[in-house]
Amino acid sequence: MPCERKPMRYGHSEVTSFEITHDDDPKSINVGEKVYSVALKNGKLVTAVSNNTVQIHTFPEGDPDGILTRFTTNANHVTFNSSGSRVAAGSSDFIVKIVEVVDSSQQKTLRGHDAPILSVALDPSDEFLASSSCDGSVTVWSIESQTQVAQWKILQKSSDVSNAKSLCRLAWQPHSGKLLAVPVDLTVQLYDKNTWTHVSTLSDDLITQVVNVVVWSPCGKFLAAGTVGGNLLIWDVEAKLCIERQKHEKGFTVCGMAWHPSGVRIAYTDTEGCLGLLEGVSSSSPSSSSTVQSTKVTKEKNDYDDLFDEDDDRMLDEGMSDSRSPVKKPVMEEDDDDDDLMPATGRPRNRGSFLDDDDNSQDVCVSQDAGSVKLDGVPEEDGSSAILPAVGPAVSRPVYEGPMPTQPQRAFQPGSTPVHLMHRFMVWNSVGIVRGYNDDQDNAIDVEFHDTAVHHAMHLTNTLGHTMADLSQEAVLLACEGTDELASKIQCLHFSCWDTHKDWIVDLPKGEDVRALCLGQGWAAVATSALMVRLFSIGGVQKEIFSLPGAAVCMAGHGEQLLIVYHRGTGFDGDQALGVQLLQLGSKRRQVIHGEPLPLSRKSYLAWLGFTAEGTPCCIDSEGVVRMLNRTLGNTWTPVCNTRDSCKSRSDHYWVVGVHENPQQLRCIPCKGSRFPPTLPRPAVAVLPFNLPYCQTTTEKGQMEEQYWRSMLFHNHFGFLSSSGYEIDSEGQSQAEKEQQELLMKMFALSCKLEREFRCVELAEMMTHSVVTLAIRYASRSRRMALAQRLSELALEKANQFQEEELEEEDKYASLLKCIKITVFKEGRVNPFKVRSSSSPAGQPRTTNVLDSMTVSSRKPTPLGGTSKQGKAPVLKPLAPKPKSKVLCVAQIQIKKLENSQTEAEKVKPAPAATPPASVENVENRKPKTGFQLWLEENRKSILTDNPDFKEMDVIKEGMGRFRTLSAEERLVRLFLLEHVTHFLVTKSTVVY
Repeated sequence: MPCERKPMRYGHSEVTSFEITHDDDPKSINVGEKVYSVALKNGKLVTAVSNNTVQIHTFPEGDPDGILTRFTTNANHVTFNSSGSRVAAGSSDFIVKIVEVVDSSQQKTLRGHDAPILSVALDPSDEFLASSSCDGSVTVWSIESQTQVAQWKILQKSSDVSNAKSLCRLAWQPHSGKLLAVPVDLTVQLYDKNTWTHVSTLSDDLITQVVNVVVWSPCGKFLAAGTVGGNLLIWDVEAKLCIERQKHEKGFTVCGMAWHPSGVRIAYTDTEGCLGLLEGVSSSSPSSSSTVQSTKVTKEKNDYDDLFDEDDDRMLDEGMSDSRSPVKKPVMEEDDDDDDLMPATGRPRNRGSFLDDDDNSQDVCVSQDAGSVKLDGVPEEDGSSAILPAVGPAVSRPVYEGPMPTQPQRAFQPGSTPVHLMHRFMVWNSVGIVRGYNDDQDNAIDVEFHDTAVHHAMHLTNTLGHTMADLSQEAVLLACEGTDELASKIQCLHFSCWDTHKDWIVDLPKGEDVRALCLGQGWAAVATSALMVRLFSIGGVQKEIFSLPGAAVCMAGHGEQLLIVYHRGTGFDGDQALGVQLLQLGSKRRQVIHGEPLPLSRKSYLAWLGFTAEGTPCCIDSEGVVRMLNRTLGNTWTPVCNTRDSCKSRSDHYWVVGVHENPQQLRCIPCKGSRFPPTLPRPAVAVLPFNLPYCQTTTEKGQMEEQYWRSMLFHNHFGFLSSSGYEIDSEGQSQAEKEQQELLMKMFALSCKLEREFRCVELAEMMTHSVVTLAIRYASRSRRMALAQRLSELALEKANQFQEEELEEEDKYASLLKCIKITVFKEGRVNPFKVRSSSSPAGQPRTTNVLDSMTVSSRKPTPLGGTSKQGKAPVLKPLAPKPKSKVLCVAQIQIKKLENSQTEAEKVKPAPAATPPASVENVENRKPKTGFQLWLEENRKSILTDNPDFKEMDVIKEGMGRFRTLSAEERLVRLFLLEHVTHFLVTKSTVVY
């Protein structure tokens, strides 16, 4: 007897519930302006509505019960798991979320699709989730590891759900979840969960338009499908036989189906909001009547009334191996059909769906699942003996149970939002914002600068379809991927150019597409699909090309630094295997980081890459962990912040737009229920503090340790910028060093209170000489004489080290003198350090050079520009070139003053008699004094005036402290003048022209 199709009834725009009988007054629940998907389980109604949220209501009361999760766009499909404890939702922002109903903060997010999600389905064991997408793929995810375990490119691609040919509603086989049904064009394809292989295809000649939705019967023996053309079909999955065909009365698209738990009714809806019903579905099977009779006989002889429901009895498998139940077809034919469904694999075949092998099971489908778990426990019955020999060879192939490979993340542009959005950020960085618009009205790009003094805002027509962009203070760099007809293009708008041609375009070779790009100071870089990086000048000149070991993930540029991240290999168990290269593209070209692994959090991916405003590489992963390169510790990566600690909900995130070291600020945009912000209204930028993950930060000791090492890390850029030739804020650097020493002294005092004297000595080793002296006084006043004695020994060692540093300063001083001799006394200029000699004949005085008689250290002199620090300078300008050193200029001015004074004295006063040779020898053989000794002799009276009770050792210590406060330039200039004046006075020389 064929099933009966009931007349359609209209459903309202709200969520509407009908009684199974004719209900002329259904109950409506208003949940929002538009409802995209609904799911009902255990008295809970979940809806995906137009405000981009997934809400939950009580049923049938319809009272609001909160918001489960949020998306940046609308959710297209929601579904419960078999127990009703979880809800899965897929949205148009490519994301699938799994939310716990009791605690919505417990969420799992699945990323990997490249287009909006069409449907999601949770398998009965809550181990896997299947999703279909507009990118043409059907993906199976491991819920625990949040990774992809299988993917099939079997669907037609589309740009949005509204343009998709089918909703592609997926369905797992109930109870066992053994098969996954996927609507593909005019057929339904079945995939095996054990091997993730295609095992069978269900089709029918009546189907002329694509299949839209599928749904399993409660027992898992039948599968119903609805098509775009309004056809309703039911298959016997074992026999692959279509047992029922019905047609929508008006031919509307069937968009939803649900099988009644009894198995005798199917409810369906169409795209016009109408509800239909199919009655007597189980009677449509030719063998269903025999199945019912067999069930009744079984119930008479076996009192199973407490185990079986009356409705479930109708869905018993007609192919059970009970001798009292007639078999639909011969056993061997059924075995052949099984071979089509389940190909030979390394695992034992699952015959549970064909054998009634457990008389004590509570449900037929449960017994099938139990049989599929272990074939060894199947009792040998009359019907089973004919099937068991076809299981296969006794020795099965080993099954791989190790770690599963991770899907490599796609290339992306830091500071950009997904490409599929019609309004998106192409880049947001410290210079400005580039927005892209691609809708029915306009396809354009807007460029906005944070500082309008750099350049005015620009509006560009996006005729080439650019999808990638980067922005600097010199130019805007755009790129688009290639098509079958057009090559991938790079376009640069050089607005800092001084001629009339401010843009240039370059076509990449055929088949090579742009994957990532960035801008630096005077250069541009592009990473392509051919695993190459192409360098260009800012004016469009092609420069070097080099290959990458793997596919590029993203790039970042700052000044002369180029940072590249690429895939080193295949990651496993949700981890990405990324490598990083850091190149210096200035005059001294070199590779700083040679492809070392980039550290990320477990089961995360790279979310942002860039530089701080001071030029330090920085990266952020999807778990919100911010890492910064520590140049002083072998170019290691130090975690400095976790944005997840500032989020109020698990679904909230922070979208980073900039990092600053001084002041210590992480500039980002809070995103509620999403990972990226919308373009309108313009999002507000928030500032997060940095916090290194040190232990016991709730204690005073842990807090000071974190503050000290954070200060050390965030002020490393002073040394890097100074060595690279940039101006630095010397006052800010001195203030930072002062704060660090104050923190050390506080930790020293705390350790003294805790009687941790060994720890006090460890802290003192990190102090400067002057702070160690203060620590000695503190230990003495605290009556810790043993500690004071050890600190005195440490101070003596630091004093010796200080003297060695002074000798190194003398080497620099000697190098300075050499530079002055070469620079000041050039062609046609007389050496002002030449003196008269009494042994020269009258009228032709012989001259000697004072510089020639000076002793120079045997150590190799250190180049002047490499280690000397600059004086007080303006605030840091990262891209400003370093000016000419002031040391040489000051020395030249002082020498000139000395020349003029000596010249005037020579005009008035006659030349004195020559110094006796003996005294000259004594002067030359005298051991030269160090620069500190000369300075101390000059300032000894001042020190004794301030501290009259000082002894000689105290005077030396105080002198060391004062001498170290002098800047490097002051030391060099003062020592230069002091030593030369002293030398002149001793030798009684007269400087002449």
